Amino acid sequence: MDINFIREQPEKIKEAIKIKNIDLDLDRLLSLDERRRSLIQESEQLRAQQKKMGAGERAEAKKIKEEFKKLKEELKTIQEEYDQLMLLVPNIPSEDTPIAKDESGNKEISRWGTIPQFDFPPKDHIQLGKDLDLIDLEKGAKVSGFRGYFLKNEAVLLEMALALHALTKMAAKGFKPMLTPSLVREFVLIGSGHFPTGKEDIFQVANPGKLADGSLIKEPLFLAGTSEPPLLAYFSDTIFEEDDLPIKVCGFSPCYRSEVGSYGKDTQGLYRLHEFMKVEHVVLCKNDNQESDSWLEKMVKNSQELVEDLKLPYRILQICTGDMGAGKRKMYDVETWMPSRNSYGETHSASNMTDWQSRRLNIRYRNKQGEIKYVHALNDTVVAFPRILIPLLECYQQADGTIAVPAVLQPYLGFNKIPDNNVRNQ
Repeated sequence: MDINFIREQPEKIKEAIKIKNIDLDLDRLLSLDERRRSLIQESEQLRAQQKKMGAGERAEAKKIKEEFKKLKEELKTIQEEYDQLMLLVPNIPSEDTPIAKDESGNKEISRWGTIPQFDFPPKDHIQLGKDLDLIDLEKGAKVSGFRGYFLKNEAVLLEMALALHALTKMAAKGFKPMLTPSLVREFVLIGSGHFPTGKEDIFQVANPGKLADGSLIKEPLFLAGTSEPPLLAYFSDTIFEEDDLPIKVCGFSPCYRSEVGSYGKDTQGLYRLHEFMKVEHVVLCKNDNQESDSWLEKMVKNSQELVEDLKLPYRILQICTGDMGAGKRKMYDVETWMPSRNSYGETHSASNMTDWQSRRLNIRYRNKQGEIKYVHALNDTVVAFPRILIPLLECYQQADGTIAVPAVLQPYLGFNKIPDNNVRNQ
């Protein structure tokens, strides 16, 4: 957040801290800021005195040098704590965001589709995957450990078809497709807001490798949990012209999450995993809440279209303050119907971060008046798999034990049901 805004509107920040359940002492931050500015001013005054001193004033010059050293050391200590606390300051939620302590306060906005009714005992995706040789969780756990899995046969082709459909769809809407790095530097995750909070859910690489001269890489590397951080960092330290905006990109990447914060939740099946694939889209637009909120609605619509293409029932939730995270102004989830849960499960998430991320990554633009402003950044899931396979397999299961393939994916696959003999006999 802008330190000037924090100084001028401390009560607004304190309210955001409270309703977002953030652990932050704002008074401590403001105290550090005041002392930091005082030290900078004192340092500048001493430097000015040094420049005016003549050759015969050595004793006084030595005294000033020692004072300057002390100020510099104190400033370094103050600045380090100040910088850490600044990273914790939350964004101000939109006026229409529900205020609540946790996910129980999320507000349902709409529903689409008809929940399937079966005239036979339906199976969950775990049993379907085992019966049709599509998913192997036992071997996955043996090879990869807890939450490991293998996708097999038509399930692999389904995932690739979903990815191609999503990327093609987004490219047609003007989003530039990109394959993003999974290994990222620390500044990338600080910039996206995944650090310092949420750091426990990020995997760190134990052996980051060697440089070209053979020396060890000392800088830590991490596995990205989504393509959002590298997509944003791609534009770090950039100044756009206003006519360049909006910037629209779509990333396809593997994703890695330790899920430490979700201990004990969804331990069976494909819902919560350490590694998965995702197509994500990101927008950078002008620094205007009305415009960025408008883009948020458009991005959620893209997610809805993807689920509607698959003819899967879903609902949209507006996420409350206690469940939305520090950096978000406004947030929606799309939840798709999962018969085995007898409820909807999250498959997409969209957020308006305003300039909370772009300040960290120094992503700016020059407006028509020549002013330099930080862009607003937004992100949203297009499709995440294999989680989307849960509703797809379960909702499309047939009485004879097979699974119908959604019509929109059939052109990519060349078959309309699972199992398919042509796939199995190859």
